[in-house]
Amino acid sequence: MHDNRLIWFRRIALAAAGLAACVVVLGAWVRLTDAGLGCPDWPGCYGHLYPSRAFDSAKAWHEMIHRYFASCLGLMIAGLAAIALWNRKNPGQPFVAVVGLFAVVCLQGALGAFTVTLLLKPLIVTSHLLGGLTTLGLLWWLSRTPERRDATAAEKRLQLFALIGLAVLCVQISLGGWTSANYASVACPDFPTCQQSFWPNMDFRDAFVLWRGLGIDYEGGVLAHPARVAIHFTHRLGAIAAGLTLISLGVFAWLDGGSRRVKRAGLLVTAAVLQQIALGISTVHWGVPLGIATAHNAGAALLVISMVTLLRALWPDASIRELSA
Repeated sequence: MHDNRLIWFRRIALAAAGLAACVVVLGAWVRLTDAGLGCPDWPGCYGHLYPSRAFDSAKAWHEMIHRYFASCLGLMIAGLAAIALWNRKNPGQPFVAVVGLFAVVCLQGALGAFTVTLLLKPLIVTSHLLGGLTTLGLLWWLSRTPERRDATAAEKRLQLFALIGLAVLCVQISLGGWTSANYASVACPDFPTCQQSFWPNMDFRDAFVLWRGLGIDYEGGVLAHPARVAIHFTHRLGAIAAGLTLISLGVFAWLDGGSRRVKRAGLLVTAAVLQQIALGISTVHWGVPLGIATAHNAGAALLVISMVTLLRALWPDASIRELSA
């Protein structure tokens, strides 16, 4: 009976992870179509649960579709928490991680509201993106069945490298979110140069001010061009650092992995990084078209999934002890 509950728990977590990936991509679609303020109130839209009186109905529907999907995801995570509580006596049932997941999704709801009420403040928008990807990562972790084995000596050496890779990926995703939230994606329309220079005129001091006060409408961005160039250029530098780190991690995992799971996860990380680099270059080259730019955000979700897959493989048996209660 307990094992059946755990099987259903992992199945629901997998379905929720798929839905979380859709929510992340829809969030990017909303930003890229300038629909973040399509519904100026929350949780409804012009006082309704559907945008019947919206000034711009197309943008309003973009925003509300995202909210509908996010609401369904929240209900699924609440269901997972209920199952984890019901099945808590099963030693294989993750519990602490589920509590953390439930806390994250509650925070996500608040950030979603603040995104609208604080008029697309970049710090809130970026935090909302990070929360969405954290939700995706936790759900993917919970959906994976851990291996019943001990990590090899080579895998234990890779564990620290993997944690460093995860930290580097978080920083790079944050830079990507900051770039998008400040409408800096088109600040460097050429590649590999930026503004026809390998070191263009940039204003770093104004580029990374996290809080500018209340009452400012950030739709379309408020920064001067040199500050936007600084943000975009920093994102590119971060892509080089993250790419080298994660590709090296993926190759080492493939070479030194003691199981097929580790080796496959290493290849997945490497492939996801290469794909994301290609999408980033294509986004710049083609002038940030909606389809490619949205795919670039989906690539970030794939990177999170690949990194969690590798982490789960590198901690095969310890994960049960550490995340169960």
